[in-house]
Amino acid sequence: MTDTPDTLLDGTHTVLTPEYVEFRFTLAGLYSRFLAWLLDAVIVLVGTSLVLIGLSFAMFAFPGVASALSFVVYFLVDWGYGIALETIWSGQTVGKRVMGLRVIQQSGVRIGFYHAALRNLARPVDKLPFFYMVGGVAALLSGAHQRLGDMLAGTIVVRERRLKAPSAIGAAAGEGLLADPLFVSRVKRLSAETREVVLSAALRREELRMEARLRLFSALGTKLQELLSMEKPAHLSDEKWTLLVAAALLPSPGAQASGRTRAVA
Repeated sequence: MTDTPDTLLDGTHTVLTPEYVEFRFTLAGLYSRFLAWLLDAVIVLVGTSLVLIGLSFAMFAFPGVASALSFVVYFLVDWGYGIALETIWSGQTVGKRVMGLRVIQQSGVRIGFYHAALRNLARPVDKLPFFYMVGGVAALLSGAHQRLGDMLAGTIVVRERRLKAPSAIGAAAGEGLLADPLFVSRVKRLSAETREVVLSAALRREELRMEARLRLFSALGTKLQELLSMEKPAHLSDEKWTLLVAAALLPSPGAQASGRTRAVA
């Protein structure tokens, strides 16, 4: 697998699956992370101002606590903004989405509320003494570009890229099993982590060496039969079976026709 210029510039994070298959993610550079933070900071300031305007009556009634209240509101909006959006948008804020960045776990899967809360609650320390000096130095010294909040939460920030959905997924859509409501409903109930693994395997299958590819899809095929409580059709290989599950996970036939889906890299 050949490194792209972006990979060489920003560095990579490699995840080794239990099947000894490597997935590689391009780490976000400090410059792009700073620009994302700058945009988020503007949004937080605007949000804080709106909240303070709403609390203006209380501030006029108690002028002695106005300054303290402003700081408290700012930190609450700042923390709430980061925690809420990174939880709802699977590791993205407005700034990260604009810059094409995403926070993920070091294991390569999406973050949840726990990880978003930990990394955002550590922001006041990372911001010391100003402009994320502590966090920036920590990221420079860390091989995975992690600020202190990332180290605490076990997360990394990666760059997204658009990968073309394999034509095999479109071919899998022709399988009659996709018309089975029971099969589709069971696939839709798969955990977020399992969905990530299935879609990542489907999107990155051509990047894997044949031995690793066979080993990965063999393990996935067996695991999916267990999770779905369904036997794989005899005429399908483990890889085709996994691609069939991936096809069922795609949002709609229109999304399949467009042949585009997002993935972290």
